[in-house]
Amino acid sequence: MIKDFKRYILPDSATIKDALIALDNNSDDLLTLMIVNKDSCMVGSITDGDIRRGLIKGKLLTDSVRDIMHTSFKFINDNSKDVSIIKDYKEKGIKLLPYLSKDGRIEKIYSLNKMSSILPVDAVIMAGGKGVRLRPLTLTTPKPLLKVGNKCIIDYNVDSLINFGLENITVTINYLGEQLEEHYKEKRNNIQVKCVREPEYFGTMGSIKFVDSFINDTVLVMNSDLFTNIDYEDFYLHFQQSDSDMAVAAVPYSVNVPYGIFELNGREIYGIKEKPTYNYYANAGIYLIRQEILNLIPDDTYFNATDLIEMLISTNRKVVRYPLTGYWIDIGNPADYQKAQELVKHL
Repeated sequence: MIKDFKRYILPDSATIKDALIALDNNSDDLLTLMIVNKDSCMVGSITDGDIRRGLIKGKLLTDSVRDIMHTSFKFINDNSKDVSIIKDYKEKGIKLLPYLSKDGRIEKIYSLNKMSSILPVDAVIMAGGKGVRLRPLTLTTPKPLLKVGNKCIIDYNVDSLINFGLENITVTINYLGEQLEEHYKEKRNNIQVKCVREPEYFGTMGSIKFVDSFINDTVLVMNSDLFTNIDYEDFYLHFQQSDSDMAVAAVPYSVNVPYGIFELNGREIYGIKEKPTYNYYANAGIYLIRQEILNLIPDDTYFNATDLIEMLISTNRKVVRYPLTGYWIDIGNPADYQKAQELVKHL
């Protein structure tokens, strides 16, 4: 979302010369303008190429922008925030995408060439843990605020979510939570990250009950100490297409056995596997959940993500796995913390 988006807006009473001046002022950025009428409703769009083609056809600098603007412009609103459509817009090279109110006024403008997507998802980041295994580093600093390279662990996750268009982001806090409250006092990339304090430790899902406002029908819940480049758009589309109640990001995990393993039927050996490798998927600590499912989480009870998964399975709800590709590190101990420090040097 662009902070100073009004510099891309021009009234339909403007001339082609006015449009050229406005584009020149934006020459360090995207050369596109949104045209609005006297009621501030969007009626068209213009690019620098449209002006060139108009002048070639004989238009004058004193002519109205209405003579060359496109009236079949692309936009999104509350009823058309379809991620597949947005993905298609990006692939077709659309760089600026306005978000219109019900009466057609421009409320926001997204720069698609600087964003990975615009997902209709709320996020809750769990940041209340004590980080005991990383002591003494976490004696005076909460683990989410430890630096990987020159940036806090949690900020890699917050920035990635913002890059995928999430705007309603809440961090649940407990241990040394005042430091996180201070950290997110100011907006980050034009988004106000909210902090919600849990009165005691209620687990990875129990603390969600203290978040009092959700905007979207889908909620992403994740641990704050992850270092990953998960594709949230692909994760969301996978969740939507599976028509599930919950999707769990999972990372491949292999176990290599350095011995020959007997295959048994009681005492009888009927085969042998020489140094087999067993492949599994491990919980990556990132979840997409239908908002209504959060009502099933008990109040004032320690309740983990695994408890929710088991509850949903036992009541015949649909829970699906999303295979996470790319890198993923759960920064839970000194070795993993060092691994993340080494990885960030190459990103």
